Amino acid sequence: MWSRSPSTLAAALGATLLLLSPGCGRSSGTPALPSATPSAQASAPALSAKSPADGGEPLAEGARVYERYCQLCHAKDATGYAADNAPSLVSQTFLESVTDQQLAAGIRLGRPGTAMAAYGKLRGGPLEEREIMALVEFLRAKGPSSHALPGGLVDGDPKRGAQVFEQNCQSCHGTATKRGNALSLHNPELLAAASPAFLQFAIVHGRPPTPMPAFEGKLSGQEITDVVTWLWSFKPAAPAPAVQHLLVPDNLPIVINPKGARPKFTLRDERFVSVEQVKKALDAKQRIVIIDARASSDWIQFHIPGAISAPYHDRALLDRVPNDGTWVVAYCACPHHASGEIVDALRARKYTNTAVMDEGILFWKDKGFPLVGEAVAKPGGSAAPPAAKPSAAPVSKPAAKPLPKP
Repeated sequence: MWSRSPSTLAAALGATLLLLSPGCGRSSGTPALPSATPSAQASAPALSAKSPADGGEPLAEGARVYERYCQLCHAKDATGYAADNAPSLVSQTFLESVTDQQLAAGIRLGRPGTAMAAYGKLRGGPLEEREIMALVEFLRAKGPSSHALPGGLVDGDPKRGAQVFEQNCQSCHGTATKRGNALSLHNPELLAAASPAFLQFAIVHGRPPTPMPAFEGKLSGQEITDVVTWLWSFKPAAPAPAVQHLLVPDNLPIVINPKGARPKFTLRDERFVSVEQVKKALDAKQRIVIIDARASSDWIQFHIPGAISAPYHDRALLDRVPNDGTWVVAYCACPHHASGEIVDALRARKYTNTAVMDEGILFWKDKGFPLVGEAVAKPGGSAAPPAAKPSAAPVSKPAAKPLPKP
């Protein structure tokens, strides 16, 4: 049976981390938010599987889940950046500002259109709710408890905020339509889970010791409020629709074009094949096996036509792949990490013609090459939900109070 799992966990919880790019501030002033704890400036602590307070059983379960699904991208010690700039999950300023509900939502629902898959069974992922909450507890034990952030609304100028973002953040975080090296701050699941105060806290205090700096003293309080107001205007009006088909079929053909000729690939560094060569082989109806190494929830959302789902965390599924000289190409969104794990496993089994698809599935998508799946209107269409359009005015609710200003 093919597993019911989501897209690559590589970016998992960290999508809530909110790394804003370094920039040159112009004026001083800081919003009146809770101060970061002194330990926030220290390096993230080493992970432990036990807690003296509870005997360690939930933490041991969380450690097991983390090791299997998360450390590939977020690193063994959860300090991040093992693949695709997956952020630290143990930055002290992150842990003291994020709620358990936010952490659980990031794991359960993922970040559509990024390397962070949905890992909850709600979206076709491999994790039960019990496992998700054990993972949350495991991460929570690595730093301070979260404390209440001030409620209220963003009441800045979104137009000015867009300009501040372009000058200080866009080089790392990209735009609503173009991916950057850091987390996308336009992601609808991120904005659905976050609050204006959470965004503001991240900008003010940063995420030490990661590349995300504190903007306190670099941007004025008003500039930070304007940026938060602009980001908040992208918040989706309604939750994303539930996935209707949560299972990967167990009768998928393994070989694409079984009667076709074998492609002649030229590999970079004896490992990577370009997306153009893979596309050309498919257009020529050549014999090939394509493996989607992401969690199967991502396969459900979108994948290359004919690709099979064999997630990086469940290599037993490779037993169905023929070892007869047929080219086997693996891809992921990392863009090389999870697919590299699959290729390494195949080569250890003496498969002769294997390759990682260079730059991964998101690059394939950006090229406009064919895709199929729940999030694709038609083959070749967009595989990611359209970015929300910013509202002309700050998002507000009558009962709330404005966020504090300096």
